[in-house]
Amino acid sequence: MTRFCFSLVLIVVLSSCEPPPVFPGADRRQNSRPARIEGEVVVSSTARGNVVVLLFDAARPPPPTGTGRPLTFALVPRLRLFGDVGDFDTGPFVAPFAFSFVNPGQYQVRAFIDANDDFVPWYGVTNEVNSGDVGGAAIDSISRLPLTIIVPAQEDGTPTPVLDVPVSIADTARVPVDRPVFEVAMAGTNVPLTEVMLAGAPLALDLRVKPVTDGVMRQAQPIFLARFVDDNGDGMPDDANGDGVPDMWPRVVVRKMANEAVGVNPLADENDLDRNGVIDETGADYDHVNPMGGATIPADGTPDLVVLAAGINPTELAPQLLDAMGRVKTTPTPITRLPIVIRPTALDATDSRRPVPIKGVPEGRYAITVIQQTGQTWRVPNELQDGLATRFGLPVVPSQTFVVRVGPR
Repeated sequence: MTRFCFSLVLIVVLSSCEPPPVFPGADRRQNSRPARIEGEVVVSSTARGNVVVLLFDAARPPPPTGTGRPLTFALVPRLRLFGDVGDFDTGPFVAPFAFSFVNPGQYQVRAFIDANDDFVPWYGVTNEVNSGDVGGAAIDSISRLPLTIIVPAQEDGTPTPVLDVPVSIADTARVPVDRPVFEVAMAGTNVPLTEVMLAGAPLALDLRVKPVTDGVMRQAQPIFLARFVDDNGDGMPDDANGDGVPDMWPRVVVRKMANEAVGVNPLADENDLDRNGVIDETGADYDHVNPMGGATIPADGTPDLVVLAAGINPTELAPQLLDAMGRVKTTPTPITRLPIVIRPTALDATDSRRPVPIKGVPEGRYAITVIQQTGQTWRVPNELQDGLATRFGLPVVPSQTFVVRVGPR
């Protein structure tokens, strides 16, 4: 009997060491079969620092070509890449990188050397490059444009890993300026604002550079890089949308924020409560207007991306952006003040190429974002405002609380 009991216990113990059968459940997230993207970072630069490698959805590239946000990032430590080489050695230096849990799809990879050691991915004020950092990307060897990396799926849905992706970083892509950190004042004044009301008339504002050097914030010399767009090379400013206003860099976006409510991130945009850059499946929807006849187009149940009609006032800047022959300068002009105009007109910019007029102007708060041609951005309000900054260990800068408000509080 004792021998039988011992044998039975042994069988149970041995059986318990074998993995149980696993069956897929109804939850699609549990059924996903992610792959990976991996390769090598190749650096030719005298800059030193950790290398940040960023993964983007190819359909939503980062500024200046799009407004996409990274899906994830990988870090290549400085010591692994550069070792103890001399400061003036340009390499090339090589180290591996990898992204795990990548679903089937199309992607782009960007990268940079964090030469200032101030990259903090969690905050909008610390998650971009500034002066001295060195950029790079996975580049198509023929077109010299960012490479589209395709992660295919097999017939059973299993994605295929993508290996040997080269990411090049070189001093030719060294970032020349700090981010366009700014504060807002009424046009022609010097007093920074924390709020302004938009009513029935256009609103003229000045965006003025605002250095911030405190703790991890190292934006000592912010600047706007202004120039007229001349993509056809005829020497005259382009007007792609035919609105009679020349196209310019930087770009200015004034977007509606989420309503202030308990449990909602105070910096979230409307219909993007998780701040992933993708319109939420459910959210606020508004009546549109047919631009041809002015007829109302009823809300269709699809959440909108609401922006205000806004842009740079080119009148004052034009003499600085044209040469002696009246032709567009081929290089940007650094300026410290950017005059902008915001009109009381709302648009649904879900398709940024074809924004659709919205009936009326939705009430609430609106944020201002400046996008440089370098791809650098700045947005107010941000994490430097009182009430958030101390929580995150960032400096308090009162002007960074600024919002445009439509309607009552």
